[in-house]
Amino acid sequence: MAGCALDDLLAPLEIVLDQAIRERLEWLGQELLRWNRTHNLTAITDPAEVREKHLADALTLLPLLKGATRLLDLGSGAGFPALPLKLACPALEVVSVDAVGKKIAFQRHVARSLRMTGFTAVHGRAEDLPGSPLCGAGFDVVTARALGSLPLLARLAAPCLVAGGRLIAMKGAEGAAELAAAQTELAVLGFVCTEQHSLRLPVTGAERMLMVLERSLFP
Repeated sequence: MAGCALDDLLAPLEIVLDQAIRERLEWLGQELLRWNRTHNLTAITDPAEVREKHLADALTLLPLLKGATRLLDLGSGAGFPALPLKLACPALEVVSVDAVGKKIAFQRHVARSLRMTGFTAVHGRAEDLPGSPLCGAGFDVVTARALGSLPLLARLAAPCLVAGGRLIAMKGAEGAAELAAAQTELAVLGFVCTEQHSLRLPVTGAERMLMVLERSLFP
């Protein structure tokens, strides 16, 4: 995978970004690996794997963000998908939350280095966000990658979403089975799945399932 450029990963996913954005994304990947040597932010240490499993993986959400102006990323880790989505959509207001201080420190470092505006990295628990000024009138979209079960994500996202807002859950090959098992509980929580997208990452072939859950009811 050593010679796999970001362009080569985005093309099969039908994602087109201008050169300036791609350069910032490449810098983000390199900076993640530089920090990782002393801060242990990610188990992925190969540059090409970082491009595929952090950068390209995060950007698969782009087609699902149409019309969104405020996004909350729960359990964002070192900033994925929050940071790549912000770089690709500079006008999008993004709040990311994680309980691990060094990962939030990295996100804040990236935001300062790239002079981002409209990006806030919060050191704390997702459960504590509702009612805080950062939540404001609510978010159009809440994202979560590898954070927990669908019902758990729905419970965390519900107080943070506007009416008709969307939770986008990033899952692996088990996503479809998990969704089928959680349908009743999701309905009780006021969520209905409006979209499912299956895809494979271009090099490793790792399976991904993106699920859009709309908060259609307020129980």
